[in-house]
Amino acid sequence: MGTTFDSIAQGLNEAVAHAKGKKPGVKTYTPETVDVSALRQGMGMTQEQFAARFGFSVATLRHWERGDRTPQGAALVLLNVIKRAPDAVQAALS
Repeated sequence: MGTTFDSIAQGLNEAVAHAKGKKPGVKTYTPETVDVSALRQGMGMTQEQFAARFGFSVATLRHWERGDRTPQGAALVLLNVIKRAPDAVQAALS
């Protein structure tokens, strides 16, 4: 077969090994938890402003701040980026 097939096969084998708990050179990123309330307050924004600015629903933001739910997936990644580089995120959204 071709190199494309070999590359796909290698990727599938690595994914299966990773799913079984082996670490065959697969790099994973686990975002840190974020204190959403402290982040928002540190930026001087209301819940409504923060939610509107970064694309979250106000209800979701309130759940995070109360601790009923925790941010997951892309939302957690975005919150980590906002925490580390708020000016860059705001500039990108302008």
